[in-house]
Formats: sequence, C-alpha cells, structure tokens
Amino acid sequence: MSVLSRTAVAGALALACGSAFAFQLSSPDIGSRAMIGNKFVFKGFGCEGENVSPALAWKAPPAGTKSFALLVHDPDAPTGGAGWWHWVVYNLPAGTASLPQGAGSADGSKLPAGAAQQKTDFGAPGWGGPCPPAGDKAHRYVFTIYALKVDKLEIPDGASASLVGFMVNANAIGKATLVGKYGRKK
Repeated sequence: MSVLSRTAVAGALALACGSAFAFQLSSPDIGSRAMIGNKFVFKGFGCEGENVSPALAWKAPPAGTKSFALLVHDPDAPTGGAGWWHWVVYNLPAGTASLPQGAGSADGSKLPAGAAQQKTDFGAPGWGGPCPPAGDKAHRYVFTIYALKVDKLEIPDGASASLVGFMVNANAIGKATLVGKYGRKK
C-alpha cells in the first residue's frame, strides 16, 4: 500500500470515528517509555530527587468532555498487587489542556481553579515522584488523563486514591496515557 493510500485510509478511519485526531497525552519532561529524570524523583525513602511534578499537555479530548482527571500509578510497586498511587488530581475544568511543571505542589496552588488532589500512597496530596526499591528493575509510571462526562466528581473527604480511581473510571468517556520509567541501582 502506498503512503498516499495509507494516509487516505487513516483519514477515513478518523472521520468514521468522529475525530481527526486521537486523544493524546504528552510531556516535554518525560519521553514515552523513557527514563524519568532526577528532578521528578521523590525526595525521601532513600531517593534524592527534587520531587517536582512534570509538565503535561493533552489534546483532542472526546466530544462531550466536561472535566478531566489525572491519575499517576506505578503498577510495578511491590505492594501485593495494588501498585502505588503517585498523583491523583480531579475536577480539572474542561478548558484545561496542560499542567505546568511543578503543578503538583501539596497545596494545589498551581492547579486550575476548582481542581482537587487526593492523598497519594505517600500519605499526602500532590505529586510524589518515583522511588522504587533499590535494585528492582525499572518501574513503569503510568500517567493517564481521563476525559469525564461530568463537570465535577463528588469525592467524600478522606477517600482513598482507589475510590477516586473508581469514580473516575465510572465517569470516563476517554483516556490517554503516557508511560515513563525509573529504577535505582543497589
């Protein structure tokens, strides 16, 4: 098949799906499947990073998006199967298309008005960077932006990150993912 034919087929598929572009998440700070830099690594538990949240940007959310949620999870954490929640943000307004570097401060002051953060598995709200056990293979850090069909999630005080994730998934109409990696030597 020629390049022109492949382009025509891709365009026809995109039009059939109702969008010329797929919902996408990217970061100028984290390449897809690339190692995460020390600036974004947790400071504590033996890790010596700066614990700064990376900049993120998304485009082409599905029609009908009324808000967004961002969940960052390490499925490789040795927790008996639960993984580790590194950042939980919800009620991002529909007009939001990016978060600047450092938006994950615990006080949420760099997030858009109305956005909320829930406690991570570090025990506090805000960004908690990668910090896998020394000697483990590199862990995957899965950044997922969810397009939601509701303006606001009603999350009870003290809810777990898993409950937020449940509520997010129950109201999602689309999602886009970016995966970074990080590991520590012994």
